[in-house]
Amino acid sequence: MPSQGGRTTRLSSKLRKRRPSVRRGARTVSNSGNCESNDEVASSSGETGTRVQQYNLRRRPGDSGNTTVPAKRKKKSRQNTPVIKGEAVGGKYLQQDLPDEVLLKIFSYLLEFDLCRAAQVCKRFRIIGNDVELWKKLYQELFEYDVPLSHPESKVFSFVDKDNKEFENLWKESFRQLYQGVHVRPGYYDLYSYRGKRLRSRDLVCFDTIEQAYTYVDTEDIEDGIIFVHSGLYVGEFLLIDLNVSIIGAAPGNVTDHVIIERASESTIVFVEGARDAYLGYVTLKFTPDIASSVPHHKHYALEVTENCSPTIDHCRIKSTSVGAAVCVSGSAADPFIRHCLIKDCENVGLYVTDYAQGTYEDNEISGNALAGIWVKNYANPIMRRNHIHHGRDVGIFTFDYGQGYFESCDIHNNRIAGFEVKAGANPTVIHCEIHHGQTGGIYVHENGRGQFIDNKIHSNNFAGVWITSNSDPTIRKNEIYNGHQGGVYIFGEGRGLIEHNNIYGNALAGIQIRTNSNPIVRHNKIHHGQHGGIYVHEKGQGLIEENEVYSNTLAGVWITTASTPVLRRNRIHSGKQVGVYFYDNGHGVLEDNDIFNHLYSGVQIRTGSNPLIRRNKIWGGQNGGILVYNSGLGMIDNNEIFDNAMAGVWIKTDSNPVLRHNKIHDGRDGGICIFNGGKGILEENDIFRNAQAGLLISTQSNPTLRRNRIFDGQAAGVEITNNATANLEGNKVFNNKFGGLCLASGVNPIMKDNQIYGNHNMVQKAVSSGQCLYKISSYTSFPMHDFYRCKTCNTTERNAICVNCIKTCHGGHEVEFIRHDRFFCDCGAGTLNNACRLQGEPTQDTDTLYDSAAPMESHTLRVN
Repeated sequence: MPSQGGRTTRLSSKLRKRRPSVRRGARTVSNSGNCESNDEVASSSGETGTRVQQYNLRRRPGDSGNTTVPAKRKKKSRQNTPVIKGEAVGGKYLQQDLPDEVLLKIFSYLLEFDLCRAAQVCKRFRIIGNDVELWKKLYQELFEYDVPLSHPESKVFSFVDKDNKEFENLWKESFRQLYQGVHVRPGYYDLYSYRGKRLRSRDLVCFDTIEQAYTYVDTEDIEDGIIFVHSGLYVGEFLLIDLNVSIIGAAPGNVTDHVIIERASESTIVFVEGARDAYLGYVTLKFTPDIASSVPHHKHYALEVTENCSPTIDHCRIKSTSVGAAVCVSGSAADPFIRHCLIKDCENVGLYVTDYAQGTYEDNEISGNALAGIWVKNYANPIMRRNHIHHGRDVGIFTFDYGQGYFESCDIHNNRIAGFEVKAGANPTVIHCEIHHGQTGGIYVHENGRGQFIDNKIHSNNFAGVWITSNSDPTIRKNEIYNGHQGGVYIFGEGRGLIEHNNIYGNALAGIQIRTNSNPIVRHNKIHHGQHGGIYVHEKGQGLIEENEVYSNTLAGVWITTASTPVLRRNRIHSGKQVGVYFYDNGHGVLEDNDIFNHLYSGVQIRTGSNPLIRRNKIWGGQNGGILVYNSGLGMIDNNEIFDNAMAGVWIKTDSNPVLRHNKIHDGRDGGICIFNGGKGILEENDIFRNAQAGLLISTQSNPTLRRNRIFDGQAAGVEITNNATANLEGNKVFNNKFGGLCLASGVNPIMKDNQIYGNHNMVQKAVSSGQCLYKISSYTSFPMHDFYRCKTCNTTERNAICVNCIKTCHGGHEVEFIRHDRFFCDCGAGTLNNACRLQGEPTQDTDTLYDSAAPMESHTLRVN
């Protein structure tokens, strides 16, 4: 930053030299053609000396001394063409007979004031004097622009489309708006003045340097002065702006390519207090310090805006090879408007806003910078809209140390680290931005970061779309987070946050991952069509997960593992390609009031020491079972409705020991509850009804306790105990089941107390009494309990069973063997033996005869994300 001493010297000099009560007004060229009075007009050549008499088309014949224009006399008649006599013939010829092409050629030698005066002569002169090409030639000679530049108000400059019809002559209108400007154009004095003297037909000032022009505007006290900086490289100028002055590049083609302001020692241009309405536009700013110099330059910039000023920076190209930022805005009430600028390929940060500064930054392109594209720090609070921030070699936008800001509709992509990073108490608001194709993550909030991220598109990032960690607590709301090469939202290291109303889909890993003591609120999101799971909670993860829709994910809808304890409420978890909710390896938590349906595997799985509370859920329509508890799983399963599953409503196996209370398990396409392979459990006060297989099947060394349950209206037996299993049955009601109330296989001796078994139908005994094959009442999907045999003559195997009626009829006279009283279906009736069954009609081919219900499909989901 320029030294305070230099600034003080300039300000003192300005006060000494300021002319009292002198305010230079802006001379303009008006549309009406009004100019200075004729007694001030000389020829456009600018020579001084004897006054040249002007030829006056309205001079009376014989009046050679009269060179002024008399008052116009009223016409006595309404003739279209006035009668001109004598010496007026020349005037008539000029006004009426001279061809337009000749007049245009004559007018092309006039400068702007002469052209305006000529246009006042008559209607024809006015029309020709307003010719677009005449004014275009004059305009481009002075201003160099290829198209007109509009300046309708202070701090507003914009090139006008040639098809704009707002003005009759855009070149002339732009000439009028810009005419009061001061020009910086080395070597072009004669174009603006003649031999150091003002042209009588032109009133412009031209200087060699920007400093000279600025000093002139300052000392002349020109209000809202404009300095046009023409093509050239301006090196080493001391530009400390403390006036409401407009500095604008003037060149053909792309203006910023031709107007370059460069400095190597201190900041290239500095705006300080007093420059509240200053303007800088259409120039290239460079800060290129000497690397070998011992002078530190990390606090010098290509553009610096300090406190208590609000300049407009427009259509500039800004670059710095310093270790400091290219643009620095700092200090209270520093409030610039920076728009349409290119900040590219800097050796440090592109734009740095700090120390309570504000400002509005719109439609800028910030790319290829060595560090962050934008830094916002120390309570700075800018407004940034529609900026394009990309291909940075670090983060795209970095807010830290309590930086804030409002970021809207920005396109942030292809940055090497996160697209947007929030750290150390920063609290930005990010709305309608697109954050994508980052080489790591999309948004990274850490170390107590906050922020509101609303209605953004976050996609195609190499890591997670959103990272939240280390006690950070942002709001992630109404975003689309999709197609990430890893997960959607990743919350770890005691992260928190409100994650709501987002659409999270198509990510390679979990849609939301919560781990290591993190405790977010996740609600009202759609998490779907992930290539992995939906929500993954592990390593002591927590969180309130409610009212989300989790569906159509490739693996589990929700995973909970390794001592995690989330609360899941009122979610719809459905249509997954594996398990709905999967608790494993000591996963715990609360699963309540959820709707879990239509999964390829079980709706809920609990295994390996997991002990969740599962209550008031609807678990239905699964293509496998409802709840599977296995491999030493636990759990309190309370007051759920489990129905319409393709296999058992609840499976308990392999040393698992859950508690089931007050559940309704009904209308299953298989059994109600199936306990086998050493399964245990306490089943109390459940209603088990209308299931296609046994209401309760206990098998293979299992030993549950059943108290006060009601088992009724089943399509098979009420309770079946088989394969060396046992049970403690106390106070249960078993009634109105099709294949009997309590069916015990050979060798089974359960403990029975105060049970009521009544009103059941013995369809098996009726079939035996009527001489039917039992397969007729069961098919190969039901397993009625009765005596079954093998036929040694027919070489049946241990996997085959034959009912008593087929032994008598189809295998009469064969050597047969009684096996036991147990669950089976008849292989003879099923048509799986060599001899056709005589008791059945057309046999039904089946090759999968089992004594027990088919084992459930276990989830093989990966345990890593």
